[in-house]
Amino acid sequence: GVAVLPAPQNLSVQSVNMKHVLTWSPVIVPEGIIHYSVEYQGEYESLYTSHIWIPSSRCSPTQRPECDITEDITATVSYSLRVRATLGSLTSAWSTLKHRFNQNSTILTPPRMEITMDGFHLLIKLEDLGPHFEFFVSYWRREPGAKEHVKVVRPGVLPVYLETVEPGAAYCVKARTFVKAIGRHSAFSLPECVKVQGEALPLALALFAFVGFVLILVVALLSVWKMGRLLRHSCCPVVMLPDTLKITNSPQKLISCRKEEVEACVTSGLSSEGLLKAWI
Repeated sequence: GVAVLPAPQNLSVQSVNMKHVLTWSPVIVPEGIIHYSVEYQGEYESLYTSHIWIPSSRCSPTQRPECDITEDITATVSYSLRVRATLGSLTSAWSTLKHRFNQNSTILTPPRMEITMDGFHLLIKLEDLGPHFEFFVSYWRREPGAKEHVKVVRPGVLPVYLETVEPGAAYCVKARTFVKAIGRHSAFSLPECVKVQGEALPLALALFAFVGFVLILVVALLSVWKMGRLLRHSCCPVVMLPDTLKITNSPQKLISCRKEEVEACVTSGLSSEGLLKAWI
């Protein structure tokens, strides 16, 4: 068509968190509704088939002076972009983006997060920024010299478990995004801290609880040992011989002892018989 309409001006791309939006100044006419067409070229088309331009999948045509080109930017290469205006059968000239766009230049911001408690479980829920993103979550107990832990979290709608916490203590969490496709990450978000409900056990009470646990463990072990002895004696009782049947000396010594007893007995008998005859 003949270029009788003013061409769109001030083309620029606003890219945040891998969402790319092409904007331009609207064309003003006394009457009628202006429509815009958006086309792009990838690096290959720009170098080898410069006459080929591809219409944007979402903005050909559109009435708004902007176009979400996120789905059109599919590779980490430079893209050329252009826009023209139409009014009925009238068409403007193409306006081309001054500098080619590469999604590597997108601005990455820290993710929004929500910290919650489920009993004594610390949970975090992060906003879903799309399939390109993963998150590095850093958390620690708020006290001097506390160790900082880092966990990698994939996007999702459910809260993610971080750690089992102690009652009465405070914990802080911060997070940043990472996009593997461009090899970049955002800055960390400002830390958010939560305090766990309940009070921490005093040292004396904790020590008392530990001693009580040890005593219970000892009693349990003694009970098991005693029960084992009872079961053993019940199943395999030990037969005890009377003292009269026990042999405490060697057989030879027993024979010698019996012989002396017999001789003493005979001697005693003879002496008694002599005394009886003398009396008679």
